[in-house]
Amino acid sequence: MQREYFSAEKDGFFGAYFPNPNAIDRCMIALLGDDIDDRMAVSGVKWLQSRNCNVMTMAPGKKDYGHHSYPLERFEKAIGVIKQRGNRKIGIVGGSTTGMMALVAASYYRDISLTIAMTPCDFIMEGFVRDGKDGMKERPADGESTVTVGGKPLPYLPYAYRHPEYWQMIQREAKAGGDMVASRKLFEESERLHPVREEEKIKVENIQGRILFVGAEDDVLWDTCKFIRRMDERLKALPHASEYELALYPHGTHFVFPEGMLRKMLPVGSGLLTRAAFRAGRQYPKECREARMDIDARVTRLLQSW
Repeated sequence: MQREYFSAEKDGFFGAYFPNPNAIDRCMIALLGDDIDDRMAVSGVKWLQSRNCNVMTMAPGKKDYGHHSYPLERFEKAIGVIKQRGNRKIGIVGGSTTGMMALVAASYYRDISLTIAMTPCDFIMEGFVRDGKDGMKERPADGESTVTVGGKPLPYLPYAYRHPEYWQMIQREAKAGGDMVASRKLFEESERLHPVREEEKIKVENIQGRILFVGAEDDVLWDTCKFIRRMDERLKALPHASEYELALYPHGTHFVFPEGMLRKMLPVGSGLLTRAAFRAGRQYPKECREARMDIDARVTRLLQSW
C-alpha cells in the first residue's frame, strides 16, 4: 500500500497518509490501532479505501499505547496536509478512547464534516500511561488530561483510583466478569466521586456535518450507551448544525467495529476477537455479529451519502 509518513517533530503530527488507488477527493482521519501502520490501523485503511476514501492515520507516537497530553493542534496540522493533497471533504473515525478523541477534534475543527464515534464517552478522560511501571499495564497520568489545547490540559474526569490500585481494580473487575479487560465499575465510581462538570463535557453541539454514535449495552469498559444518550439529550437541548444518528445495540461488546473491517483484521474469524476478549462475545456471538453487520451497513451508507 502506498503511504506517506509524517512526524511530530517535522510536520507537527504523527501520522501516515494512504492515498486511494482511485482519484478521490475525500479523506477520513482514522484513529484506529495503537500505531499509524499496525495491523488494526492498516485494516481500517483497507476497509475505508474500499468505501472510496483516502485515509490519514494518526496516533500519539511510535508504539505509544497511552493517551495523555495529546496536543489537539495536531489535528489542525493534519487537516492542512489533507487539504494540500486535494481533499474536499474531511471526516474522522475513532473507537474507545479515540472515539472520544474524534468527537473532541470535530468539536474544534469545522473542516471535519463527518464524525464516526464508536464506544465514546461524553467527557474528556484523564490521561493514562502504558509503561509497565511496577508490573502494571496501565496507570493514570497524574495531573494530565488526555488532550491539551495551547499547551494547557482540557478539564477532565479524574479516575477514582491511583497507581497501582487503578490497574489492580481493572484486573479484579475483568476476572470477576470473565473478560480480558473491564473498567465499567471504575468509571461508575469515578463519576460518583466526581460528577461530570460542564467544562469536562465534550461540546458536541459544535460539531459540523454528520455524526454517528455507536455503542453496545454490554460494553464492560464503560457505559457508552449512557454517555451517548447524554450527548443525544445535549444535542436536543442546544442549537447545533449537525445531523446525527444513534446506533445502540443490546450486544456487541466494546469492539463495535464494522464487520468487514474486523474481518480484515482477523480473516480467519471476525468473531474470534470478541469471543476471546469478552464474556458477552462468547454468550451472544450471533447477536454481536448481527450488530457488527448492521454497523457495517450504516457506516457504508453514511460514507456513500457524504
